[in-house]
Amino acid sequence: MASETESSTGYEIVIGLEVHAQVLTASKMFCGCPAVYADTHPNSSTCPVCLGLPGALPVMNAAAVELVLATGLALGCSIPDYSKQDRKSYFYPDLPKGYQISQYDLPLCVDGNLHFLSGGEERVAGISRVHIEEDTGRLLHRSTDTGTEESLVDLNRSGVPLMEIVGEPDLRSPEEARDYLEALRQLLRYVGASTGNMEEGAFRCDANVSVRRKGDAGLGAKAEIKNLNSFRAVQRALKFEEQRQSQALDAGRPILQETRGWVEDRGVTVGQRTKEHAHDYRYFPEPDLPPLKVDEATVATIRSALPELPLARRRRFVEVYRLSESEAALLTTEQPIADTFETAVGSNPTPERARAAANWIINDLAGISAQRGTPADTLPITAHQLRELLDMIDSHQITVRAAKELVVALEPDESPRDGAVRLSLLVLDDRSAIVEAVEAVMVAFPEAVQDYRRGKQAAIGRLIGETMKRTGGRASPDVVRKELQAALASDCAETRV
Repeated sequence: MASETESSTGYEIVIGLEVHAQVLTASKMFCGCPAVYADTHPNSSTCPVCLGLPGALPVMNAAAVELVLATGLALGCSIPDYSKQDRKSYFYPDLPKGYQISQYDLPLCVDGNLHFLSGGEERVAGISRVHIEEDTGRLLHRSTDTGTEESLVDLNRSGVPLMEIVGEPDLRSPEEARDYLEALRQLLRYVGASTGNMEEGAFRCDANVSVRRKGDAGLGAKAEIKNLNSFRAVQRALKFEEQRQSQALDAGRPILQETRGWVEDRGVTVGQRTKEHAHDYRYFPEPDLPPLKVDEATVATIRSALPELPLARRRRFVEVYRLSESEAALLTTEQPIADTFETAVGSNPTPERARAAANWIINDLAGISAQRGTPADTLPITAHQLRELLDMIDSHQITVRAAKELVVALEPDESPRDGAVRLSLLVLDDRSAIVEAVEAVMVAFPEAVQDYRRGKQAAIGRLIGETMKRTGGRASPDVVRKELQAALASDCAETRV
């Protein structure tokens, strides 16, 4: 097998992604059991409905339907006024009913698209449908003390609301596929429809991939790749599969339409089974649930409640706040971070204030969060604390150096001013103390004094920095510079006399 960087130049890859995202609701899709299954005792959050016991009847979760509708509208989908649930029959140990309640020919949302950035350019990929279904249980495979293998079934996840977002085969590189997935996850989090946490299984991807000779319009036989649990895994698996299929065609071997699994530690895909067709699942309408009828008023209400979406917000940050593309991208990655930025900037922003807020979030606060291991959408101080801190810097109540010390030690509900008082970080307004520090620095660093006298204006920077150290960063740099210039001028005059 060729290395990851090698590929046949005579082919192009065609990628379509199917994303399953858990819907962020308190209860399951068709029953009242909690939808939270992590860190719970196996099979403890279950009932006759999600266990698939005979005679148990499902009841639709209206909140889940509304969140899927919101996702569809955010993706520019049309909302049919009529849709229905279907039974998708297959047999697997984590599917207690022997079928999954899903949607087949009449989904909730159809014909949308996702706008995303890839390689510095805006791309558009079609979304054929967004439909609602229920999640399955989980299998735990492990070795016993006797050396045998066993598989255990945990049905706490069974019945958790799930949406499937089916993309058109519009992606043409593994890198583009990764960018698509990251943008889709970001959109889901902005809408509030899903956490999008891949490590928890709340955002899962199957990739349909084929290759064809460049210039051909038809599609080749496709492989569906499963077990993709990270964005990096998706990109690596697609690169491998592109090379595998290209080399097979070069050698005259046919490509099987099959399901393949990604083996992370080996960096390869392996065949699992031949690809199923729709008739294999024996779809038929779910008899225990009525059809879904969505009126125009409901669609209008959900549409009006949608937030500003990531790409639009990124553009606005560039246009309104005069930020760079990279700064706007970083600030809008997570909605709470973008909200913090706008709160800190205020209602009448200047370019200088926007630049200062962006620098604090990107260069200081995000770094502190990373060091503390907090989630990516969480900063060490609140938006209102950041706003007050910037106000204090603008009004020369605190120096930038002291402010950096303050944010690390600020209590959760403490105002920056109270914290600065507690830590003695407010600007030093005792002129005599500043003059005393200036004089001590001039004595301690005579070479810098001599350099300044010889016309090296930059030498004063060393003296300012040392004076700031002696005042604990509390003295205003402008005041220190003024006092140093006065002292140096006076010293020069005395020397000449």
